[in-house]
Formats: sequence, structure tokens, C-alpha cells
Amino acid sequence: MHQGCDGSFGGGAQVVDKLRMMGFSGTPLPNEVELVCEGCGIKFTARTMESVCDHCGMVYGVTPCHAHDPRSIKAAGVGY
Repeated sequence: MHQGCDGSFGGGAQVVDKLRMMGFSGTPLPNEVELVCEGCGIKFTARTMESVCDHCGMVYGVTPCHAHDPRSIKAAGVGY
């Protein structure tokens, strides 16, 4: 069930699953975000709601409602 902007997710995998289900994975972020990857510790730039570290393949996701807040970007796992 769609919970809108009030919905909460337990982790990055749930966020990425929701993005894929709703078709938002490739949607550009309002502002690109430079992240330090949780998997390899190397900086990369997140450009879309679902982004992948160029170095190790860690997948990250953020819902459209929270895309304005870089702290809401969650790691889903390497190759997720």
C-alpha cells in the first residue's frame, strides 16, 4: 500500500524496492549529492533516486518525498 510521504522504511533495500516498484529509480535528484560510500569509503556522486557507487557497486536509494535531504539516502547493499 502506498503511504505517501508519511511512510517509513526499515532500510535501504526497502527504499530501493519501493523506487523500483513505483518507477522512480531513474528520476534525477533535485540536487546531486556527493556521498562517501558505506561499502568502500570512496566518494561518489548520487544523481538519481537510485544510485550506485562507481567503485564497489553499493546501491543507494531515497524516496522522492525525502530527496531534498541527503541524510535520507540509504544504502541497500552491494549489487542490490
